[in-house]
Amino acid sequence: MAVPKRKTSKSKRDMRRSHDALSKTNIVEDKTTGELKRPHHVSADGYYNGRQVTKEKVNR
Repeated sequence: MAVPKRKTSKSKRDMRRSHDALSKTNIVEDKTTGELKRPHHVSADGYYNGRQVTKEKVNR
């Protein structure tokens, strides 16, 4: 089994982990309703890019 010859310093360890941070999600305003949503996703009322693409679900 491979065993490291030397202890990894805090600097080297933290430099390796620098790419592990989570990035913030971008939020845009919907054109039709003005609600906040993620870009390139259908809004809650079924609109995408200014036009309706899905129908509302009917609860029975």
